Amino acid sequence: MNKILFSSVSKKFVMAVAGLFLLLFLPVHLIINFMLLKNDPAPFNSAAHFMASFPLIKIIEAILFGALLIHLSYGIWLQIQNWLARPVGYAGGNKSETSFFSKFMIWTGLSVLTFMVLHFFNFYFIKLGLVPGNPQDFYSVAHNLFKIPAYNYIYLVCFVLLGLHLFHAFSSGFQTLGLNHRIWTPVVKVFAWIYSIGIPAGFAIISLTLWLYR
Repeated sequence: MNKILFSSVSKKFVMAVAGLFLLLFLPVHLIINFMLLKNDPAPFNSAAHFMASFPLIKIIEAILFGALLIHLSYGIWLQIQNWLARPVGYAGGNKSETSFFSKFMIWTGLSVLTFMVLHFFNFYFIKLGLVPGNPQDFYSVAHNLFKIPAYNYIYLVCFVLLGLHLFHAFSSGFQTLGLNHRIWTPVVKVFAWIYSIGIPAGFAIISLTLWLYR
């Protein structure tokens, strides 16, 4: 039983479920962030306050953190297992069949993790009172951060890498869950392209607008 629960296949399955759950959160986060483009800070601050205080949101937040932790820890563990299984690089013409996106999945994932730590420090830790800042005015906090060129550079690079991560994650997640289908798999791949380009592009538009025009 333990072999089944803790096998590589089981870890990939759990990681896929956690990852697909996280994919549902990003559009919601993007919609809220678009409120930063308004001249009135009230809508964004109200949404931020609601997200921080509504009991159901707090439960979802806990689930999200759990899903993120599972996704990251299993992803890193599975990559380490792959490295240990193939300690010597392929020689000559024996090329790996692994796709480009899959080969760099761990690195794009770690870059996203780096951004998440930075993001939590600048926003979530303010809400917890661990770092200075006004949790009632995240609108001003965000606008001040996006005035810093270095923050925008990191933000934009991370979201380019997030797009690469999302495309492979979306496609491989459905494959891991056994949802491959002659008709629907191509549809999923098209949607993966739209999602992996649209979500990072949306965040990038917000970043560039606040940096260059506000």
